[in-house]
Amino acid sequence: MSYSIEQRGRPNTPDYRVYFKNSEGKYISPFHDIPIYADEAQNIFHAVVEIPRWTNAKMEIATKDALNPLIQDTKKGNLRYVANVFPHKGYIWNYGAIPQTWEDPGHKDGDTGCCGDNDPIDICDIGSKVCTQGEVIKIKVLGTLALIDEGETDWKVIVINTEDPEAADFNSIDDVRRLKPGYLEATFDWFKRYKVPDGKTENQFAFNGEFKDRDFAIETVKSTHEFWKALVGKKTDAGGLNCMNTCVSDSPFRCSSGDAKATVDAAAAFGAEECIPNAVDKSFFYEK
Repeated sequence: MSYSIEQRGRPNTPDYRVYFKNSEGKYISPFHDIPIYADEAQNIFHAVVEIPRWTNAKMEIATKDALNPLIQDTKKGNLRYVANVFPHKGYIWNYGAIPQTWEDPGHKDGDTGCCGDNDPIDICDIGSKVCTQGEVIKIKVLGTLALIDEGETDWKVIVINTEDPEAADFNSIDDVRRLKPGYLEATFDWFKRYKVPDGKTENQFAFNGEFKDRDFAIETVKSTHEFWKALVGKKTDAGGLNCMNTCVSDSPFRCSSGDAKATVDAAAAFGAEECIPNAVDKSFFYEK
C-alpha cells in the first residue's frame, strides 16, 4: 500500500493542513486508517513522518480534527517552532508517530506511574535519510525512552527506516550505542532541555533516563495499539479526539469516502507559503 498527501491552506500559517490519501486516491486518516503493521510477523511497523530532521516547525497529527491531518501546533495563537538548544538544530531525527496507537490518558502505566499523553506513540527515526513531511515509512523498533512530560507518559520510540542503507546493521538499542556513538546521549539531552527556551523546567524521565531495549519497546507499542482499538471501537471515552475513519470495518466512527472528500473540500485551498520568522534559526544557550 502506498500513500500520498494533499496540502491545503498556506504553509507556515495556522490554516495549513496536510491530508492523506491511499493508493486508490481516497482520503484517509493517518491516525486511524494506516495499518500499524507493515509486516506483523517481523514486527515491522508503519510510521508517519510529521517533522523531517533538521526542521523546527512543530507539526503533528491533529487528533481532534476530522481525518486528522497534519497541522502546525500553536500556543496562544502563535505557531510553534522548536528552539535550537545548542548544539542542536531543530529536530535531530525524523520525528513522527505510529498509526493505530494511542497513549490512553485514563491508563496509569505500571512502569512510569503516569497516565498517557492522549496522542499516538512518537518515533525518532535515526536513519541517514532526511524524510519528507507526511511520508509513510516502514520501521524497525530498536528501543525506547520514557519521557515524563508535565506529569504524562510520553514514550519516544527509537527506530530506523527499513529502507535506510544502514538498516540491516541496526537491530537493538545497543547497536545504536555502538554504531552511532553519542546519538542516544544527544537524544536524551534534546528531550531534557527542549522546553527550557519557553520558560519551562527541564523534562523528567522514568527509569532514570535509561533507554529500554527492543523487546520492551515493541511490547509498549503493541499495548498502545490495544488502547487504540478500544478508542476507535467506542469502548472507551474518546474525549475530544476525532475518530472519523474510512477503513476500520468494525468502528462506529467509520464514514464514507464521500464524507471524507467533503471534509477535505471544506478546507482552504492550497496557497503560497508565509516566510518562517528569522528568529527560528537562532541558537539558544543556557548553563546546565
